[in-house]
Amino acid sequence: MIAVTGDIHGAMDIGKLDNDFNPMLSNMTKEDFVLICGDFGLVWSDDEEDRYWRSWLDSQPYTTLFIDGNHENFDLLNAYEVEEWHGGKVHRISDSIIHLMRGQVYEIDGKKFFTMGGASSQDIELRELGVSYWEEELPNDKEYEEAVANLDKSDYVFDYIITHCAPTYIEEEMVEITRNRGYEANELTDFLEEIAFKVYYKKWYCGHYHVDRVSEFNPNFRVLYNDVVRLGD
Repeated sequence: MIAVTGDIHGAMDIGKLDNDFNPMLSNMTKEDFVLICGDFGLVWSDDEEDRYWRSWLDSQPYTTLFIDGNHENFDLLNAYEVEEWHGGKVHRISDSIIHLMRGQVYEIDGKKFFTMGGASSQDIELRELGVSYWEEELPNDKEYEEAVANLDKSDYVFDYIITHCAPTYIEEEMVEITRNRGYEANELTDFLEEIAFKVYYKKWYCGHYHVDRVSEFNPNFRVLYNDVVRLGD
């Protein structure tokens, strides 16, 4: 079984992952997965609080998967050794916490996934470079090239696409819903829009916009924040 949800921002929004309050999660085992659509935020300071909550996640019955968002400490995150897992590159943060890297393809429970983390911080003017935001919050040329190569090898056919931000046309819809004009199109949202009209998929999930919403333009596109849903819903 695989469940998917939105940002947890470190400990700030982690309560939704407590299996004591969510019957679906309490029935899971370590062979099951909860997938977080970016802004994981528990590889931030590597301090006592980070380590406590990572240990707490390890104690939950499921295995945690996450893609990166914009609110990550990329210096720390990218210091982890790169491994291969289910066909794609990962950082293994702990025994049962795994970072799914950008532009990768994974085969999990017989389903094919494409992942693309990253986003542009809408509050970047309030942040300090190398302290509370990092240039790596948006993909670099090598990551885009690897993403395109993996898309080509898969003939642009997937069961699920997992991103942090949305293609530009979906982002514009979320701006209208949230009234947050800080979300602006950029090279990543434009890249995602370009592939959105090439790729076949059953469902696409993202986080970033702090709402729970199925797109009115595309019923197969779901934005998640607090909701924890079974994959495919």
